[in-house]
Amino acid sequence: MNYSEALEYIHSVSWTFCKPGLERIKELCAALGNPQDKLKFVHVAGTNGKGSVCAFLESILRAQGYKTGLFTSPYVRFFNERMAVNGEPIENDELAELTAFVKPFADKMTDKPTEFELITAIGFLYFAKHSCDIVVLETGMGGRLDATNIIKNPILSIITGISLDHVAFLGSTVEQIAFEKAGIIKNGTAVLFGGEDEKAGEVIRTQAAKTGARFYQTDFRELKNVETSLEGAKFDFGNLRNQKINLLGIYQPKNAATVLTAVEILRLRGVFISDKSVMQGLATTVWHARFEIVSKNPLIIFDGAHNLEGITAAVESIKKYFDSRVYVLTGVLKDKDYEAIAKAISTVASRAFAITPDNPRALSAKEYARILMGYGVSAESFDSMKEAFVSAKNTAQKRGIPLVCLGSLYTYGTLMDIIENE
Repeated sequence: MNYSEALEYIHSVSWTFCKPGLERIKELCAALGNPQDKLKFVHVAGTNGKGSVCAFLESILRAQGYKTGLFTSPYVRFFNERMAVNGEPIENDELAELTAFVKPFADKMTDKPTEFELITAIGFLYFAKHSCDIVVLETGMGGRLDATNIIKNPILSIITGISLDHVAFLGSTVEQIAFEKAGIIKNGTAVLFGGEDEKAGEVIRTQAAKTGARFYQTDFRELKNVETSLEGAKFDFGNLRNQKINLLGIYQPKNAATVLTAVEILRLRGVFISDKSVMQGLATTVWHARFEIVSKNPLIIFDGAHNLEGITAAVESIKKYFDSRVYVLTGVLKDKDYEAIAKAISTVASRAFAITPDNPRALSAKEYARILMGYGVSAESFDSMKEAFVSAKNTAQKRGIPLVCLGSLYTYGTLMDIIENE
């Protein structure tokens, strides 16, 4: 099996084929020798911010000298990004080798595993093969019935901000979604809530009490002297002074604050992490497609915000960084609250270039443009990403106006290919 054949096999089951439950992943991993039982994990769930939290924490642990594993989803450009050791994504040949090993076990199963379950099993094998010291493990969707949740005793569970997303699978209220996320809490371990929603926090606190887990919550009152610019951010948190990060977005200092709280908990649980490693790890964290500058002339920023909470955070960042309105290249999925998303975008966009994301759940560009115009934005639709980008870029360059691309992570790879091949 080569790399292309491996991806073809993995993708042969559409991710939309969602069958909640842990039975299949348990059966598959048991057949593989339960590689996850040989590893130590920090397990991360949440609606928004969990990818950045994972990236910050992995970078800090790597700076300390630990051999790290990082498992995230979705990937933003290349499939291999989903699993990495010491910051390096899995090699094509190794992915093919591990997939070929897993395939006969999966094919024997009466109830075949889903795509995400296959990827999770492959990831566990990969991290065990490389004898990772600590794996930072991001859930796919939810938590309680997520394939990653077969791990037994994580060093720490982290639940970031909670908001309405994937309501068809997770519930229609914040409390219901928080309950699903809280399903990653294990008996006698520790859980950190890095969100601010009081109702969600209470659900997580209650679940922690039921399982005998120690509950912690990020104290954002300790986040002070925050300075943000298009160069990054500097801030104080608790006794730590002048912490620096290169990631943009005014929400990133809060993600960093959650990570700094996580570091303190990990220290209490016997994981040595020096202040020097913390500072170095934060400053060198790279996380693509989150308010990332992808071009400086003209200034083009990409943010993969894909739900209302994420879009709202991106909009607040735009207001912070720019004195005037911007141009927006945007696409959205039809199972999101696109009316509210369009309304939020209208507060910062003078002109919009609408596209249809490459996803079966995408809202059509024409419909999205119509909705944006209803909120007073001059909007037009395009048949292709390239056509939209060329028009948006040329217009932004001519007028000297920043261009912000947002609404879906699924457009990042296509956009970067266009930019690099210009």
